[in-house]
Amino acid sequence: MSLRNPTEHDFEFDVPAIETLATYVTAYGLGILFLIPLYQMFVLSITPTDELGSFSWFPEDVTFAYWSWVLFEQPLIYRWIFNTLLIATVTTLLVLVFDSLIAFSLTRLEWPGRKLVLGIIVSSFMVPAFVNIIPLFQVINQLGMMNSYWAVILPFTAGPLGVFLLYQFFRDIPEELEEAARMDGFSTFRIYAQIILPLSVPILSALGLFTFVWSWNQFLWPLIVLNSDAMYTIPIGAVTLQSVYGEFANRLMTMLAIVSLPLFIVFLLFQEKLISSVQLQGTTG
Repeated sequence: MSLRNPTEHDFEFDVPAIETLATYVTAYGLGILFLIPLYQMFVLSITPTDELGSFSWFPEDVTFAYWSWVLFEQPLIYRWIFNTLLIATVTTLLVLVFDSLIAFSLTRLEWPGRKLVLGIIVSSFMVPAFVNIIPLFQVINQLGMMNSYWAVILPFTAGPLGVFLLYQFFRDIPEELEEAARMDGFSTFRIYAQIILPLSVPILSALGLFTFVWSWNQFLWPLIVLNSDAMYTIPIGAVTLQSVYGEFANRLMTMLAIVSLPLFIVFLLFQEKLISSVQLQGTTG
């Protein structure tokens, strides 16, 4: 029996398989890395006070007393969740409506000054958001909207980012669809509502999710226009809790875990839409 000499083909690596393995290892590694703070937040929420001085991956004595204390003895947290949910939901709906209307008019309607308006929208990306704080505060104050939901909602009902994203997407929709619809007697609004919007569900879902998360997490502007505990949003309430319960990490982490759940649930519900929109944007010019 003869022995075959090894050749270079015997030592070839399956490059695609190695790249796939490296991708999965990196993705799962980053996922675990991002989950560590959330896990530690949950661990601290069930850790007794006498064990807070030492670090551990899991407490020796588990207690849910702080969860019971927050859920049944701190009704103000539910008010903060309601305020944040209402503001984020209304802001998201208004952004989707106004940004889509603006993008539709820029891509599907002919009117003088259209390119100038688009140039102003694009150039507004270079203006820092902090520049608008004082003018916005003066307008809201003169309108008598201080310490109200509308004071937080109205200044952000339309933004250049959403208009630009929808403009890019609407521009790629074939004009033949609009021409066929007009031949069938569709009005401009019906084309917008029954053709453009249904085709734009992925990008609208992504924009809605980004807007909802941003509105949920915004801190500076609500801090300026809201001045009562009952009107606070969750980010402001979290800072208030830190100043009150900063020495009791278990109580603070329990509160933060509870107020973080709604946003986590929203992301889980719309993650498929978000992924599909990113994939769709990656395949379109």
